[in-house]
Amino acid sequence: MPHFDSAGVRIHYEVFGPEDGAPVLLLHGFASNGRVNWISTGWTDFLAGQGFRVIVPDFPGHGRSEKLYTAERYAAPSMAEDARRLMDHLNIPRAFVMGYSMGARVAAFLAITHPQRVCALVLSGMAGNLVHGVGGSEEIARALLSKNPDADPAIPPWARGFRQFAERTGGDLKALATCISASRVALQPEDMRGLSMPVLVVVGDEDTIAGAPGTLMELLPDAALVTLKGRNHMNAVGDLTHKNVVADFFHKHENNCWIG
Repeated sequence: MPHFDSAGVRIHYEVFGPEDGAPVLLLHGFASNGRVNWISTGWTDFLAGQGFRVIVPDFPGHGRSEKLYTAERYAAPSMAEDARRLMDHLNIPRAFVMGYSMGARVAAFLAITHPQRVCALVLSGMAGNLVHGVGGSEEIARALLSKNPDADPAIPPWARGFRQFAERTGGDLKALATCISASRVALQPEDMRGLSMPVLVVVGDEDTIAGAPGTLMELLPDAALVTLKGRNHMNAVGDLTHKNVVADFFHKHENNCWIG
């Protein structure tokens, strides 16, 4: 399976679709991985069928990438540099970038730090809490590290849900506990206001983790919002409407993106 060295960290990735298609970089959520978030939900087949070249990495500590146990390497800006280095590795000067949940946070940092590399941006599964921050990291880390989370009264049921998801996806619990403590870096409103590329925000109308969409939309100079009816943070990913609106957004801005 393909991998590359990102500043000393082994990063796994997969590529789908035609080599001459406009590149799309898909960034997965916390405790997930590229295969769970994008491949098994049909995103890679769908976008490749639309003519895009689809690049799907695993973040450090996730999937088949190297597992790390120092918090600094899991900060969202650091993982944004992993994404940028993957583009360098594949000789991709510009790409469409889409992130889900934690991946949306990383995608936003990539767009802020390297705007010339992002021809259009999709922030999915995350809205106002990109700038307000998301609480609960300590509870999630405790659930991930506990020998018996069901018997620990300090661990709320929703935090146990992250442990269950991590176990289903075969995650390294210690690495993920380290990641959750570092990855939820809030973005600055002024940085979001400075984004000049087109942005699409997609959230389920029952997603309590994403935060209020209006809060984020007020900051973005060139953005559209799609709300997925009856979808929450867990089941919005594979929604067909989700796929269709993103593909339409990419096609609309395809002339802005490098094809070669």
